[in-house]
Amino acid sequence: MLFTLNTLQLVFYIAVLLLTGQGLLWLISGAKAGNNLIYQLFQLVNKPWVRAARWIAPKQVADHQVPMVAFIVVGVLYAAVTLAKIEHCVTVAMQGCK
Repeated sequence: MLFTLNTLQLVFYIAVLLLTGQGLLWLISGAKAGNNLIYQLFQLVNKPWVRAARWIAPKQVADHQVPMVAFIVVGVLYAAVTLAKIEHCVTVAMQGCK
């Protein structure tokens, strides 16, 4: 169980960092972000999270806002997995959690 929680936490942590990097690069580059090779790499890697967010988000959410929705969803999932990991470690009296 702990291995699964650690793996999920790592996946969500990496996704949050990648979405943060994409957002920061967009802030720095502005409208020219689409031409930046690193920004395109971020878009490629974040595509599964953005597609999932587009599927979850209502139609009123504009396409340029969907990466922010993805960031929020992945952040909430990361927090939920972290809380589940803490609960698991407290339940098993910290055996194997150090």
